[in-house]
Amino acid sequence: MASRWDYLFETKPVPLMDHMLEEVAKLLAKDLQQWPPPVQEIDLDVGGQFATLFTEPPPRPARAVYDEALRLSRWELAREIDAYDDYMRNKRYLERGLAPTDRLVLLFLNRWLVDHMLGLGEATEGRVNRRLMLQCLDRLEGRLRLVQTPFS
Repeated sequence: MASRWDYLFETKPVPLMDHMLEEVAKLLAKDLQQWPPPVQEIDLDVGGQFATLFTEPPPRPARAVYDEALRLSRWELAREIDAYDDYMRNKRYLERGLAPTDRLVLLFLNRWLVDHMLGLGEATEGRVNRRLMLQCLDRLEGRLRLVQTPFS
């Protein structure tokens, strides 16, 4: 008869990179629970357009805005510039059920996600490459789908 600890010895170890990506996805999902998500600072020259999201925050965006921000972030990290450009130029987000007023929030969430992924790559000295960043976004999306509130 096997002891209750035998299960631990029989399981395969989780590779360190997989564990790290899961933990990053968990942290980002936690940050996205609040609106607006936390930022360290806003460079008014670069991100000044987003300042109103912090001074006069609009209500929490719909779940579809988060989904579309993940889509844009994937394209940006995969360097699918034509897809990104077509989406924004032709306002494809309107076809996805977003309102014209969601554009600023969509761009902010996209920028927030991409900045976090690129920061992760920088912090790991390139060990987390764009392919792994995309995997992290997939894990984040999975975690967000599990959360019913406040996205429902």
